[in-house]
Parts: sequence; C-alpha cells; structure tokens
Amino acid sequence: MANTERFSALSFRDFRLFWFGQLVSLSGTWMQSVAQGWLVYSLTKSPFYLGMVAAASAFPILLFTLLGGVIADRFPKRNLLLVTQAMSIVPALILGTLTSMGIATVWHVALLAFVLGTINAIDIPTRQSFLAEMVGKGHIVNAIAMNSAAFNGARIVGPMIAGLAISYLGISACFFLNAASFVAVIAALASMQTKGEVRIGSKGVLSEFMEGIAFLRGSREIIHVIVLIAVFSLVGLPYISLLPVFAAEVFHKGAEGFGYLVGASGIGALTAALGIAARGDIKNKARFMSLAGLCFSTALFIFSLSKIFILSLISIMFCGWGMVSYLATANSYIQVSVPDELRGRVMSVYSFVFLGTVPIGNSIIGAIAERAGTTHTVTAAGALCIIASGIFAKKYLRKGPRF
Repeated sequence: MANTERFSALSFRDFRLFWFGQLVSLSGTWMQSVAQGWLVYSLTKSPFYLGMVAAASAFPILLFTLLGGVIADRFPKRNLLLVTQAMSIVPALILGTLTSMGIATVWHVALLAFVLGTINAIDIPTRQSFLAEMVGKGHIVNAIAMNSAAFNGARIVGPMIAGLAISYLGISACFFLNAASFVAVIAALASMQTKGEVRIGSKGVLSEFMEGIAFLRGSREIIHVIVLIAVFSLVGLPYISLLPVFAAEVFHKGAEGFGYLVGASGIGALTAALGIAARGDIKNKARFMSLAGLCFSTALFIFSLSKIFILSLISIMFCGWGMVSYLATANSYIQVSVPDELRGRVMSVYSFVFLGTVPIGNSIIGAIAERAGTTHTVTAAGALCIIASGIFAKKYLRKGPRF
C-alpha cells in the first residue's frame, strides 16, 4: 500500500542526501541546457540545428538505455551513479573551455551532447530504480514526486541564473558552474548507506531484457500509459528545443526571455510535483493522468498561437504542470506495479519511450520548423497531442478502469 503522509520520503536519511545533492546538480544541468541552446542558436540562427543538437543529446538513450536497465539490475546502483555523475563533469568542462576560447562550433556541441547522452542512458534507469531501494514501495509515489520537485525546482532556478550569467559573465560560465555542481550529488552518494542490490547469476543480456518485455506485454494499462508518453515525446516535448526561436524571433526578449520561458515551464512543473508530494498518492491515477494530458496538450496549442509574452508564460506554466503531473503519476504507477527484480529493466523501457524517442521528434520537428515556420509547427504538434490525449481520456476518464 502506498503511504499517504506528506513528504514522507524525506524521513529517509539516504533519500534526503540524494534529494539535496540532486537539487544542486540539476540546477547546474538546467544552466547548461539553457546555455547550450542559446550557444547553438547564436552560432546558427537555425531551428534545424537546435533540433539536431537536442537529438544528439537524446539519441544515445534510444540506443543504449535498454542495456542500461539490464546493467542497473546487475550492479549496486549507488556505485553506478557515482561513476555516471563523475563522468558527466567531463563534457561540461570541455564545452566550457571551447566556448571560453571562442572556438566552439555546433558540431562540438552536438558531439559532447551525444557523449553526455550516452552517460545518461545508464544513469537514468539506474536513478529511477534506485528510488525504491532508498525508501521502499510504500513511499515510492512520494519519492518520485519529491524527485520531480527537485528536478523542476532546478528547472526554475537554473534557467534564470543561466539567463543572467549569459548576459553578464558569458556562456562559458554556465558550463563551468554545471561541472562544479556535480560535486554535490557525488558527495551525497558517497555518504549513503544504501548501496543497491546485487543480483547473483545471469541469464544473458537478451534473456534478461525479454523478461522485462514479457511483463509489460501482460499489462495493458501500462502499455496505454507508455503509448501516450511516446506521442508527447515525439511531437510535444520538442517544443522545448525551439524556445530560443520563440524568445528571439517571436517575443524579441533575447537570452533573458529564453530563461524566463524555461523557468515558467519549471514553475508549473514544480507546482505539479509538490502538489503530488503533498497529497501523498493519487487515488484514481487514470482520471488524473487523463486531465493532466489534456492540460499539457491544450496549453501547448495556446502557447504556439500567442504573441503576448505574459500569456505565453502562463501557457507554458500549464504545459509544465500537465506534463509533470502525467509523467510523475505514470512513473509511480509503473514502479508500484513492477516486481523488484525487474524494476531496472522496466524503467529502462519507460526511459526509452520518454527520452529515447525525443531525438526522432526533435529531428522531425526541427526540420519541419525550418521549412514551415516554428510557430506553425508547434501549433500542429499541439493539435496532435490534443487528439492523442483525448483518445486516452475517452478510454479512462469516465467509465474506464481505475488504476
């Protein structure tokens, strides 16, 4: 049974260490994300290249995250995370150095984004499945919500600092600050008592992976949830990579405006995460996810049509709220439903669909935006998301099964 006490996951020492370390590290990650997007736009003035670099970051997840799930189930998760977090420092330092020397090109950015994405292909399923080992299944919903709150709290702080840092210190400062921020989560991981379970014996990578697939094939509800995530990732989430174009060409706000747009999305996302954490659990997850998916889709459609900056900030806040509400609830439902010994592999499929399909979407949406215009492309993407979330809501909102 899920625990409904507010913020109950923070009662676990190891989770507290992890959470505060993540808050610092993720703020740096968001600073780098904003700086990277602005650097690419400054170098190319092209939505196609923005989509290409975003695709380079996520493409390794498409290639390697399923293998990452098998690795996460075989080795102590804390040790794996120590390695991945330490390795993540290197691309940030290199990109900061190249930018400060004035020799960074879009191809440098794309290559380093690919390297970081490869590291994340192991880090993400490991981190997701490690939550249950820190707090247990009874508190997993709260842990996921709190983890999402850290991610989206950083999503507010990081971009706003990045916007100011770019204006006053230069783009390279964001990359160096991100490299330093990883020290916080590494120190937290090193201080933990929870190491993560080690599974003795091996049936081979393919056999172990197919065990996870067999479990998913037997759960129709999980498949429906993941299919809608795939639609959002393919056509909805790529709008994030195009925000520099909106900031510069639609609203004429520059780097600071870009930071505000990303930060506004983070405010909505943080509100969603804290709301779920405060509730402790969502009783009718199917109904809540239906409403959240419709909220994200409708807000994205409105954002694409808006020419008023304040209205766009409000719209993008609701985009953030709807997406995180859907994803956090979907994540908790899957983690509660999966057996402990399969968690890494099943969460790797979740990560594969959620993040691995983004490079395909970024490439397609970026290419279309280059030819048809950014606003028209995002409008069409919002309409497709409304259709998909409407189909999901029709199935579950009224008479459908309640999970």
